[in-house]
Amino acid sequence: MAAGTGTVGAALEQANTPSVITLVTGGIALLVVLAGGTPWRFARNVITIVHEAGHALAAVTVGRRLRSIRLHSDTSGVTVSRGKPEGPGMAFTALAGYVAPSVLGLLFASLVGADLITSVLVLVALLLLGVLIMVRNAYGVFTVVASAVVLGLVALVAPKVVQAPFVYLLTWFLLFGGVRPVVELQLKRRRGQARDSDADQLSRLTAVPAVLWVLVFGVLTVSCVIAGGLWLLQPLGL
Repeated sequence: MAAGTGTVGAALEQANTPSVITLVTGGIALLVVLAGGTPWRFARNVITIVHEAGHALAAVTVGRRLRSIRLHSDTSGVTVSRGKPEGPGMAFTALAGYVAPSVLGLLFASLVGADLITSVLVLVALLLLGVLIMVRNAYGVFTVVASAVVLGLVALVAPKVVQAPFVYLLTWFLLFGGVRPVVELQLKRRRGQARDSDADQLSRLTAVPAVLWVLVFGVLTVSCVIAGGLWLLQPLGL
């Protein structure tokens, strides 16, 4: 019996090693993003929250007045701020949304690489709190509160062996999940939809064609995947 218990304990310990966690959570995150369907639609709410938080943070950083954030059941969102309707500040605000999930994923990957799992949970809590304060519609409040409940259960109730995989999974998902909306954006634009997208707003603000701004989004998000992946794959010696 003692030998059996020892074998189970050894198996659990092996399953919780950084290399196993990295591969398994990375595979799950990539599968959710590539497969689409209900899993992606459900998880995409996380990307939307971070997307709108990126707009909000950028607006505040350049001195604009943040008015509201709305999150919709179709996984779209709107962030409203007041200030000059043109210029570098407005352009930076428009740029920040699509790259925010990937940049946050890169930040989390650097923290995970430094073995700062708790810091990631704290940053997620602060992000959700900031968004919740500015959300102005019922579905948005529900989405943020539901995310906060999951985070609270992981941070306060779940054992340490659950917290690390959760943080790895979230980090991989932000990295991979930040790329797909850029692809979706260009597909919509080719069909004549999304005429008021962030890329089209940037085009009107800068006179640079919207398709080039989509390309900028793509380059930045893919670069974050590569850099973040290198941090996360360090335990494998890759």
